[in-house]
Amino acid sequence: MDLSVASFWWVAAGVAVAAELATGTFYLLMMALGLAAAAIAAHLGLATAGQLMAFALVGGGAIAAWHVHRSRQPRSAPVPENRDVNLDIGERVHVIGWGTDRTTRVQYRGSTWTARLQPDAPAGPGEHRVVAVEGNWLVLAPGRSR
Repeated sequence: MDLSVASFWWVAAGVAVAAELATGTFYLLMMALGLAAAAIAAHLGLATAGQLMAFALVGGGAIAAWHVHRSRQPRSAPVPENRDVNLDIGERVHVIGWGTDRTTRVQYRGSTWTARLQPDAPAGPGEHRVVAVEGNWLVLAPGRSR
């Protein structure tokens, strides 16, 4: 069986798509676009240098465009502090008092939780809000705002 140059590019594009599906690396899809562009260049009769140029320009351009797009997106908060991951962030609890180690036990969601005070926050009784969840500990900060 004789494999044409265009078929080589199409097979390589298919392998890149399959690898992306297996790994979840979106950049491989951008590479597959470049490989498809090289296959089209081969169908148009361009020489090997033209095919490689199409691959490099389209694949590299797509990767660069995706990188710029991603860099302009706002960064999400770290997982322990991200409300999209943990809906406890921003919820309020009432603290009766703090221990000398800046920890306390609070009633939250029908059970007793161990909580610690956020660094540099003043220790005092009253309403606090959950700013992070670290394992089975709540990290609290004074105040009512979400």
